Amino acid sequence: MINLIVQLLAGAIGGNIAAAALKDCGLGMLVYTITGIIGGGVMGQVLQALLPPLAGGTGGFEIGALLDQIAGGCAGGATLAVIVGIVKSAMAGPEVR
Repeated sequence: MINLIVQLLAGAIGGNIAAAALKDCGLGMLVYTITGIIGGGVMGQVLQALLPPLAGGTGGFEIGALLDQIAGGCAGGATLAVIVGIVKSAMAGPEVR
């Protein structure tokens, strides 16, 4: 359960970092936070399933596994936030000046 919480929090952070980079999309902080949480949770769970050592199965506290979960959550959150931003921009169409 702790793994999932870490991944969700890291995803929210990653989504907001991506929001800072995508100032043109203008979806808002809440949307980027939610997409970051979803992306972080999904990516974290996928990485944990593909790479079992990320689960920290020894029962003890492993800083390496924790850092990997944080990195995976941030990457997943940022990736999904960027995808949502790009899709929103593409749906808006070209700017008329």
